Amino acid sequence: MTTIKVIISGGFAAVYREVLPEFERSAGIKVETGSGASEGIGPKTIRHQLANGTKADVVILSREGLRTLIEDGRIRAGSDTGLATAPLAAAVRAGCPKPDISSDAALTKALIAAGQIVAPSSTSGQFVRDKVFPKLNLPDTVMLTLEARGTEAAAALRAGKANLSIGPTSELVQETGIELVGLLPANLQLVQTFTTAVVSDATAPEAAKRLIDFLSSDSDILRVAIKRAGMERPRG
Repeated sequence: MTTIKVIISGGFAAVYREVLPEFERSAGIKVETGSGASEGIGPKTIRHQLANGTKADVVILSREGLRTLIEDGRIRAGSDTGLATAPLAAAVRAGCPKPDISSDAALTKALIAAGQIVAPSSTSGQFVRDKVFPKLNLPDTVMLTLEARGTEAAAALRAGKANLSIGPTSELVQETGIELVGLLPANLQLVQTFTTAVVSDATAPEAAKRLIDFLSSDSDILRVAIKRAGMERPRG
């Protein structure tokens, strides 16, 4: 049986985990899965892993992170495929009041009340730090902590180390012990496209392409999983 290796970030992970058994069963291909951040620095990023000898056939990550891998020469030309989009949302610990975040003013008030904010240090967290917070002109009492992964940001929220988490809807809805508040306002929004591609030195490129074809197909199992994760297929 052919075996392929995938490295995936958090954004599409809930969908991937739900549908992977069907792919393995129908294709007769075994898939080993590793994880990594789409962007950022340090050993937990997909870029660092590939640059330091980790072998993979397929990567699944944000479009922004994939661009860097293409620039690094890590991706087979023309193999990239958009899988699903996810907007930014906020979450609180389960059972906590859900603040209004529907406008700039409401989000500013919610962030000030929360005080401690957490986000993943990848694409979404960098956007919150560099774009959202500066636009809102927040006081110094609002502290943003960037964790390496979305799962770690959720853990910090559950543990009471933060009172509000911001990240892609698809990462927030899959976590236990936290509850989605809603989407960030449109003018403070980043809709990420989570994308897959074949790695340039893939050992099983044909099997890798079969996985990509499956994940980008219009099957019922994919449609249901994508909707459940609060995502949509890319438009256009």
